[in-house]
Amino acid sequence: MKMTYCTQLPHFSATSSRSRLLTLGFWIFILWLALPQILRAAPTPLVITNPDSVLAATLKQLQGAPLSLQQAKELALRQATTVRAAEAALRAAGGTVRRERGAFDPELFAELSKSGRDLPSASPFAGADVLTQDEFRTSTGVRITLPLGTSIAASMNTIKTETNSAFATLNPQYQAEGLLQITQPLLKGFGAGTSSDLSSSKRELEAAQAAYEDAVLAVTATVEQTYWDLYAAERDLAVQILIRDQSQSFLNETRLRSEAGLVGPNQVANARVFLAEQEQAVLDREENLDRISDQLASLIGERPQGNNGRFHPQSEPAADFPLDDIEQLVPAALETNRSLKVAADLVAAARAREQGARWNALPTLDLVGAIGGVGLAGDAQPVVLSGDTVRSSFDGSFGDAYSAALQRDNPTWSIGLRLSYPIGLRSGAGERDRLRGETARAEQQYLAVRRTVEEDLRRSHRELAHARKRLEVARDGVDASVEQVRIGTLEYNAGRTTAFELVRLAADLAAAQQRYSQALVRAAKAAAALKRLTTGTIEGPLSE
Repeated sequence: MKMTYCTQLPHFSATSSRSRLLTLGFWIFILWLALPQILRAAPTPLVITNPDSVLAATLKQLQGAPLSLQQAKELALRQATTVRAAEAALRAAGGTVRRERGAFDPELFAELSKSGRDLPSASPFAGADVLTQDEFRTSTGVRITLPLGTSIAASMNTIKTETNSAFATLNPQYQAEGLLQITQPLLKGFGAGTSSDLSSSKRELEAAQAAYEDAVLAVTATVEQTYWDLYAAERDLAVQILIRDQSQSFLNETRLRSEAGLVGPNQVANARVFLAEQEQAVLDREENLDRISDQLASLIGERPQGNNGRFHPQSEPAADFPLDDIEQLVPAALETNRSLKVAADLVAAARAREQGARWNALPTLDLVGAIGGVGLAGDAQPVVLSGDTVRSSFDGSFGDAYSAALQRDNPTWSIGLRLSYPIGLRSGAGERDRLRGETARAEQQYLAVRRTVEEDLRRSHRELAHARKRLEVARDGVDASVEQVRIGTLEYNAGRTTAFELVRLAADLAAAQQRYSQALVRAAKAAAALKRLTTGTIEGPLSE
């Protein structure tokens, strides 16, 4: 709307036409002197003639501790709590595997005992009225359990006996028995029934390793995305400061025009309202920048050094990223995605436990067999029976008894079955059913993760594919807004538009600049997400 403001000259009731002409000439002379001062202000107070250079100068004036993207990533990987927690979980999973493997390690055992007994006897063949016996027993050997559930134990058991019996032909007497015993479960405990805990712990270790790698990728992606949010927020603050400063200049010029009578007081009011809004917007943008900087500080575990209250990003986002065809990218990414591998390994661990529970739900039926040898020796002493003197042929040391047992001079063997049948089998069957449910839940979680990963892949790929076009459109929008403000300012100076319309155009310019900032970092954030989803196989250039 075209509005024309004229300066009303005072009316004098002069009687002569000459005095009227003198008065009119005086006011024309005054306006002729004042107009150059009024119109000498900058012709385009709200126009940024070179937005990039002016914005760069404003950015340099902002306070902040310099921080590159690479520095932020390195700090985060050293100090991020999620990475350290994943590392601790990986160590715990490794300890669990070591513990479960220990169940199949060979085990040495030894047992020593000494006992004594005084036994009253009424038999004339006891050799004493009160028979005294002192025994010293030893049992040493090694045993091992195999992953099939087979238990093997090799032992040497010895007994040294001392007595006061007059009929003891060996005193002290040495007995040695070597024994190799094998127990093989046929139902409960067979194969997976024994080794399922080890198998599942191995898959959980693989899941913990994948989870650690995924935590590294996640922290790297989150830090990169937050870094670009900080970059955009700082750029938005700089744009807002420029708009605020231009708004102040615009208000000053509008006041001059109002004092000269070229515009009305409502135009000044519009300029004051616009300036107040821009002052508030500067505070909002600054608070948002500080908030994002605090988020980044929490991620990397380090606050800005010195008196700087926030970080100042030094890296620039790339404008273009190389991309493969999405239909080729998705299958390859699903093969390497760490989150998906975690879910797959947890499914495998659950299945291993379920397989073991199926065997352990059966009754216990063990095949037990043993072979061995017995040796006997001691200090022989003569025994007189019915006038005849008897002497033992086993005269010898403990070593003789030990050697005879090892060489199986007197062999022993045994074989049999051992059965245990819990009535109802509820305990084992209940655990089997529980683990079946856990397996089914793990499988569904895997499907959910797979679908989410594919969805995120396609979304991030789509954003990157549109990145260049989006940036071009946003840049065109900024250029068009700058041109609108320039034309509007010229029309305002010519009196063909109002301050309200110029204020609206300036607000549109601020919004266009902020949209450009978002377009600038949106591709970089999508690239960071895609690098995580593809386990870092997508690399975009970064300008440090």
